[in-house]
Amino acid sequence: MGNFNEFTITDAVVERVHEAEDPRIREISEAVVRHLHALVREVRPSQEEWKFVIDFLTRTGQISDDKRQEFILLSDTLGISMLIDAINHPAGGGATETTVLGPFYVESPPEKTLGEDISAGMEGQPLYVSGSVSGGDGKPLAGAIVDVWHSDDDGHYDVQQLDAIGGLAMRARFRADEAGRFHFWTIKPAAYPIPHDGPVGDMLKAQGRHPWRPAHVHFMIDAPEHERLVTHVFVAGDPYLDSDAVFGVKDSLIREFPEHLAGTAPDGRRMDQPYSHLHYDFQLESKPAAKG
Repeated sequence: MGNFNEFTITDAVVERVHEAEDPRIREISEAVVRHLHALVREVRPSQEEWKFVIDFLTRTGQISDDKRQEFILLSDTLGISMLIDAINHPAGGGATETTVLGPFYVESPPEKTLGEDISAGMEGQPLYVSGSVSGGDGKPLAGAIVDVWHSDDDGHYDVQQLDAIGGLAMRARFRADEAGRFHFWTIKPAAYPIPHDGPVGDMLKAQGRHPWRPAHVHFMIDAPEHERLVTHVFVAGDPYLDSDAVFGVKDSLIREFPEHLAGTAPDGRRMDQPYSHLHYDFQLESKPAAKG
């Protein structure tokens, strides 16, 4: 009964989890066992190499906290986050394409009124952001909730430097107007490396990869009876568009951020310095009709 070898051990473990009451737990557990065992048989790690794997995962958990989620970085950099995104949001249709959430989203960000500046005094080139939210039928979604967040012009997010800046910045929540439109001011983000001073950074280095992400602005948009949209808009021409460390770039999400000379901005604000402008019209997918 206990004389398992490298092949029979898999069936033994699968049999042990077969009695799980929840069929989905059983399905997933069996698949995890089969695929992990197949991986181990394929690469045939030494005892020392497997100890390194356990240590790597332990360090990944130890470095994670409420400001840094190393397991999200691991999922992102192995392409798993985007694989899950692709499975749950297949290409096609008119809805705006999705991409990864990323590790820097903050629950319940401050709500601002349309047209406000969310940069909180951070230095950088002013950026005027405008856009609209509509459904699959093209009708505007009045009151849609638009969450936005992005890095500063050095590539750092507010949560990475709270002690230095004293609070949240470059993130906010807006409500679209009756025509589904929104607009606000901030600063233009920069390309940045994901945190690479931990286990994920060690992995990227060992794999001969860089940790950089192209410059982008995050959007999370909600409206009643529509699927939540989680996406980015990327800066056209960024040198890392073709080698994003987390594989999150899609062609439809790349936009020009044209620079304008000092003068009157689209919202009537008088600008005494050059500024950039991002405009993007988002389209949300309707939720499936409830089965009755």
